[in-house]
Amino acid sequence: MRILAAIGLLAIVFAVAAAVYFFGGYYSVAASQEDPGFVKWALEKVRTNSIVRYAQEQPPSDLDDPTKVQAGARAFNELGCVNCHGAPGVKWAKFSEGLHPDPPELKDVVTEATPSQLFWIIKNGINMTGMPSFAGAGAKDDELWSVVAFLRKLPSISDADYKAWTAPQASPPAK
Repeated sequence: MRILAAIGLLAIVFAVAAAVYFFGGYYSVAASQEDPGFVKWALEKVRTNSIVRYAQEQPPSDLDDPTKVQAGARAFNELGCVNCHGAPGVKWAKFSEGLHPDPPELKDVVTEATPSQLFWIIKNGINMTGMPSFAGAGAKDDELWSVVAFLRKLPSISDADYKAWTAPQASPPAK
């Protein structure tokens, strides 16, 4: 019984200390400050487990279609994803260096996520990372799935291909 009482007391002390630390303003929310190890670990765990739990939408069958991949490259560019994540042959915008956590280098992480997880992230965004909800910004699901198609091929897309796919399209002549 004493062991249970000691565990309970330790839990209460820990909870009070955590409340004082976070709600007392001791935890810095400045993007220029590194998170303490336990905070970084906890945020990564919460983010990963949440994405796994909620990313349940099934991808369309045409994710490997080259026209969908190319449309995804254009959408990636037009939605502004390139500003934070860069793209083949394109550096990210300078402001993205001030984001915390840093935006991931997508070609290094896209193979770790399922298409459903990529779609969920793009559609819903991620709190406290600077990743916006593109559905909240008005993007439609089919456009977001095309971005997923592009991201799945990203590690093998050349700079020249990306540049060609995202070049402005010539408008038809006016009559």
